[in-house]
Amino acid sequence: MHKKYVALLFTAVSLVTGSSLSAQQKSTITLASQENAPTINKHIYGHFAEHLGRCIYDGFYVGEKSTVPNTNGVRNDIIAALKELGIPNLRWPGGCFADTYHWKDGIGPKDERPEMVNQWWGGVTEDNSFGTHDFLDLCETLGTEPYLAANVGSGTVQEFTEWIQYVNHTGKSPMSDLRKKNHREKAWGVNIWGVGNEAWGCGGNMTPEHYANLYRQYATFMSDWTNSGKMFRIASGANVADYHWTEVLMRDIPKNLIEGVALHSYSFVTWEKKGSSTKFDEQQYFTTMQTALKMEELVTKHTEIMDKYDPAKKIALIVDEWGGWYDVEEGTNPGFLYQQNTMRDAMIAGTTLNIFNNHSDRVRMANLAQTVNVLQAVILTKGDKMILTPTYHVMHLYKVHQDAKLIPIKVASPDYKFGDKTLPAISASASAKDGKTHISLVNIHSTDKITTEINLESLKLKNFTAKIISSGKLQDHNTFENPNAITEKEFKDFKFKNGTLSVTLPPFSVVVLEGK
Repeated sequence: MHKKYVALLFTAVSLVTGSSLSAQQKSTITLASQENAPTINKHIYGHFAEHLGRCIYDGFYVGEKSTVPNTNGVRNDIIAALKELGIPNLRWPGGCFADTYHWKDGIGPKDERPEMVNQWWGGVTEDNSFGTHDFLDLCETLGTEPYLAANVGSGTVQEFTEWIQYVNHTGKSPMSDLRKKNHREKAWGVNIWGVGNEAWGCGGNMTPEHYANLYRQYATFMSDWTNSGKMFRIASGANVADYHWTEVLMRDIPKNLIEGVALHSYSFVTWEKKGSSTKFDEQQYFTTMQTALKMEELVTKHTEIMDKYDPAKKIALIVDEWGGWYDVEEGTNPGFLYQQNTMRDAMIAGTTLNIFNNHSDRVRMANLAQTVNVLQAVILTKGDKMILTPTYHVMHLYKVHQDAKLIPIKVASPDYKFGDKTLPAISASASAKDGKTHISLVNIHSTDKITTEINLESLKLKNFTAKIISSGKLQDHNTFENPNAITEKEFKDFKFKNGTLSVTLPPFSVVVLEGK
């Protein structure tokens, strides 16, 4: 073919795809000073289980009489998968559901519990068969810390504080006596508490000034009943870029009444037209990644506000809802938010966790939404079948960062271009723990492999191994018929010579390297 026509063809294909076809792009990563680097708090890798769709019922909880193997009604396969994932905390019962939930309806004999209508999610009637004991016993089984989101929107201070007394009081009291009557002698000792949820929206459509005063009232009466001062109180924080909300909370809430400020942000094509979770094109993929990478700006700007009032960084930024949000799968209840999970979600997970790791001086807890069968779930179920999603495998690879010392890095990345817009193609974070160094790398580019060079001479490392999550198409996902289409695999496309690690990352891939 004539060179002129080859050039024309190249240009035409580039215009159609909206991206560069160069397969020889390179990036570099350099290490910054580690002297004052923070520890990556394990709670950044937290999860979220709301009474929404099939997350609790027909997800976690199938009931003691189910033919699906279970422990006290909770699926054994889910318990095993979450233990392997090493989840550090689990948030419950919401979400929007939290501010309609009255905890006393979910204790005592199950056949005597009142029913309620889930007004936020599908209008379904539930029987409260999964309640406080079920959730906290599940957390004990998982070895994870419970995060209880309490009702401020439609509840009272007394209801809230009685719940704390019920689960935490070790001596004799009305609520600890009630707990013992319900066959639980030992207090659970719940430390993490959310004071309402999304007070700017489904939690009451409040102004930040009103919520700040309400928070002060609730937080004043919160006690762990041991005077140890260990209770971790989280204020309902901003919706995405509502920086005024964070400003008011940090300004108006006394520092002795608060340990964390929340932030919620989801990734999607557009809020009005979220698109299919599996039938998306490159433009929809690129736009979704724009909203995902916006997390860097959100965390930075909310942190700047918090730094004005709390320069010692004693108050944590808690991103307790994040993840991809698309249209529900065809034929499912639109209020159940059930969606599939593709390589696009793996890109969201990898890049978002890298952002959290790199900001771990302020971000000390986060919760992926949600654990089972809802939004960017790590687990999907169908009858007695269960599959692990690409997001599960990313979080499994990244668990090496939990409670590890951050290695600050600087990334010089080539652009991923679509039309007249660009995004950095490479995302990364690194940490050290127990004599091992881990580097997590993500290439979000839809077509280009990218070689990344990392100078690690100062770390005196000798040997590396690696694992990868990748696939042939961005839309690829695991199904109940083919549950292992996307899994973690051994990765060898890297070289380590004279202290420099050279890694060739396939398009839309996640790689975690271990050096020692």
